[in-house]
Amino acid sequence: MFSNNKLALAIFLAVSSASLFGCGGGGSSSNTDTTNPPTTSEPTWTVGVFEPSSEFKDQCAVPRTGNDPYNDNQPYPDTAGSEFTEKMWLRSWSDETYLWYDEIEDNDPDSFSSVAAYFTQLKTFETTDSGAFKDNFHFSRPTEEYYQEAQSGVVSGYGINWAFISNVPPRELRVAYLEDDSPAANAGLQRGDTILMVDNVSINTNTQEGIDILNEALFGPTAGDSHNFVVQSNDGTEKSFTLVAGNITQSPVQNVKTLTTGNGTKVGYMQFNSFISIAQPELISAVNKFKADNIDELVIDFRYNGGGLLALSSQLAYMVAGPANTDDFYYYQTIQNDKQPQDDPYPFIDLEIDYSTYRTTGVDLPDLNLSKVYVLSTDNTCSASEAFINGLKGIDAEVILIGGTTCGKPYGFTPTHNCATTYYTIQFSGANYKGFGEYSDGFKPTPSPQFDADIKGCEVADDFDNKLGDSQEDLLATALYHIENNTCPIVVESSSAKQPSFTSQATQEVGLPLTIKKPLYKNNMDLTRPLPAKEGDNE
Repeated sequence: MFSNNKLALAIFLAVSSASLFGCGGGGSSSNTDTTNPPTTSEPTWTVGVFEPSSEFKDQCAVPRTGNDPYNDNQPYPDTAGSEFTEKMWLRSWSDETYLWYDEIEDNDPDSFSSVAAYFTQLKTFETTDSGAFKDNFHFSRPTEEYYQEAQSGVVSGYGINWAFISNVPPRELRVAYLEDDSPAANAGLQRGDTILMVDNVSINTNTQEGIDILNEALFGPTAGDSHNFVVQSNDGTEKSFTLVAGNITQSPVQNVKTLTTGNGTKVGYMQFNSFISIAQPELISAVNKFKADNIDELVIDFRYNGGGLLALSSQLAYMVAGPANTDDFYYYQTIQNDKQPQDDPYPFIDLEIDYSTYRTTGVDLPDLNLSKVYVLSTDNTCSASEAFINGLKGIDAEVILIGGTTCGKPYGFTPTHNCATTYYTIQFSGANYKGFGEYSDGFKPTPSPQFDADIKGCEVADDFDNKLGDSQEDLLATALYHIENNTCPIVVESSSAKQPSFTSQATQEVGLPLTIKKPLYKNNMDLTRPLPAKEGDNE
């Protein structure tokens, strides 16, 4: 992402500046070298002194040229700068907006070899009560990648979303779910398939060369890459596939269906994987189906939903609860640092949003008018998914949690672009209508809640032996049992009893032993607020 020419550019600017002063650059016009106009000198770092971030914005070591296809084809805002100006922008921007700005150590930007390395440490290293780092969600990604996913849901890969059951030899890597009409789905891979070998390298390799091959093939493919996989199905059959990676359009809403329990209760079920903008019409379609089916109960499968747009989370909460349960309440109150103004509370949004302009359209959302919802969860249920749970709890809508403790991310950010990179730094936490928002160690399902972060429900391990949406799959089966009996079933340990660490096609780090990192850009909560409908729109 960063060019080796940046250091040379920084030196050139410094030398040019010195030469101008030596030639009397501050003297009369008769002594001015008109062939070499003055060049702005590099800024300087002084510990504890912060210039406004606007003074360094879009001053890039490698400025982009041409027009931005994701911004109405307007010219890129980039101007000539250096790695140092990019670091200084990050420093000031973090000091202005980071939730715990006073816990950032103000280190010399020149002490870091790259912009990326400097950004990595611009955060707090304090811990929660459980000993976990308070900020595990600090990351960046190429801006083009951000727009591809945010606007069209496109990612590069095979359409496989993975889950590690064991990340040390003997490793166990299984298919969590597949994107619709993807290379993997069309080749016949299924949920629960276990990876044995990739490009003739065993999943249990202990050589660095083998690890590099696995990393590239499993987690870092680009469109056009071809790799061979040997997998074992749930019935013990071994199969071999050659998959060619492509640009995959995600299918955030899957397996929408209405089930009927033994006592005649109609239960709506949907698997919801990501709060991205392309999910809005799919969610509306699902709610309309459930409404037409006249469902009595609703089960939303968030087990692999790492978050996304807070506005879409609010829309879904409204569509579940309806105006009878949400009128006169707000959904989410953002809490920012003391340098930022206090925003108005985030409402339950009852209108469709044009996510290309971030304006409401004036079209009413459908609703189910439910005062209770079942949520299926794992430790990969994060951010906007947790905001959904907390927002409904704030208005006394009953949430029954089935599965595992959620990931614990009551924080969010507004993705911010600078010099072809999009940065995510925690800029707010949030609280529901009752003022509760401290669930940094996750929401825990339990039959007998005792603490604010305890949610009534049943703890159940993820089940890879059955398809998602199958009434025999452990989490859904438990939800159906609870619907009929208002209690948890007697626990029978699943064949995949260990909770997995879920991962998607984002680049992962496979180590010796294997070290799994969550795809952080999936675990985000985007605060961007939709604007009112344009004048003349149907209100």
